Amino acid sequence: MSNENLDSKRWIIAIAAVIMQLSLGTVYAWSVFKKALMASHGWSETATQTTFSICIGVIGLAAAFGGLLVDKKGPRFVATLGGILFGVGTVIAGFADTIGSLYLLWFGYGLIAGVGNGFGYVTPIATLIRWFPDKRGLVTGLAVMGFGAGAFFMGMIAPYNIESIGVANTFFIWGVVFLILVVGAAQFYSNPQKGWLPAGFIPKAGAGSSDEESYSFKMALRTPQWYILWLMLFLNISAGIGLISQLSPMAQDVLKKSFVDMEAVKLAAMGGTILAIASIFNGLGRLFWAWVSDGIGRKMVFTIMFITQAVLYIILPSVASYILFAVMACYMLACYGGGFATMPAFAADTFGPKYIGRIYGTMLTAWGAAGVIGPLVFARIKEVTGTFQGALLFAAVLLVIGFLLAVTYKKPKERTV
Repeated sequence: MSNENLDSKRWIIAIAAVIMQLSLGTVYAWSVFKKALMASHGWSETATQTTFSICIGVIGLAAAFGGLLVDKKGPRFVATLGGILFGVGTVIAGFADTIGSLYLLWFGYGLIAGVGNGFGYVTPIATLIRWFPDKRGLVTGLAVMGFGAGAFFMGMIAPYNIESIGVANTFFIWGVVFLILVVGAAQFYSNPQKGWLPAGFIPKAGAGSSDEESYSFKMALRTPQWYILWLMLFLNISAGIGLISQLSPMAQDVLKKSFVDMEAVKLAAMGGTILAIASIFNGLGRLFWAWVSDGIGRKMVFTIMFITQAVLYIILPSVASYILFAVMACYMLACYGGGFATMPAFAADTFGPKYIGRIYGTMLTAWGAAGVIGPLVFARIKEVTGTFQGALLFAAVLLVIGFLLAVTYKKPKERTV
């Protein structure tokens, strides 16, 4: 196949990746199902929310194993398997609602769909890094932006589905949709032939653009850089996901200062609106920061994101204007998403593209760990102190540590066998 045709093919793969990530990102809209399930079966808030916790935790672990499979079996196989599991797991959730089984819900949507989501999430990232050595940041940002935007579309459509046809039928329909979209998109995936480079692209020596410069998984784990990048990802996610988990009640606290007599229902609605708007920036930030990183470098992007967020987290408790609060929240969630989008390219720049599936997939265990620790710490500090100030200061400390790691980061000098 000519270089021109291969250039067209890689953009087709990129489009397929966005479609896949849009489908997988719908997991972040779990809350639209949660209240309906609680109302139908009398399940508690914690028990129902556990479904989502299981799913997110499993995604991080599955991404690590899926990254290994991508390197061994190829992207089409892993993405297809991920699509099947994600679709089937969603359908099982429909049966769980039909028979009123919480454990089946945990198994279907938590475990099975979580594994499928993790397989599906890591595959397009690993594949696009190999196809776009000249635009790593931009293209991985485009893909994971789809993941961030998936919740927006599900949040807009699913409530109408639930109201008209019920929770179970909504799960059934979306499960089939996921089977079609994710499995269908997976069929476009393949790796470029060895040594292929885009027309006119001349890689810089030491830029991690070729298989010859690539580290094996074991070699990468022998370097301190892998653990530094893992920790940077963990710190950024911990602060961001902690904020997301409490953003609506935080917004309501600020709104009370401006609208003292506003009813609780209206406060909750406005808080939810601020959360929805900020979530859009979670997706946009993934594309923006990843694109910027192609110009100024991944290290500089993380340096900027860490220090600016740290300052805002310190200032946030004293903000009295809900408009200023919303603007700050939008920026902080843009940085949260930006970390997800920029780190794959950062890892590929450091360790090369050949084994990036396993190397970055394993790095995504930082997501699973942060997804548990961030919200838990925010909730616990709020419970003990009665305010979010301590939690926000805690997040600021994490971000300052991340800033110091980013500023002092240096690529490994040479590979060690």
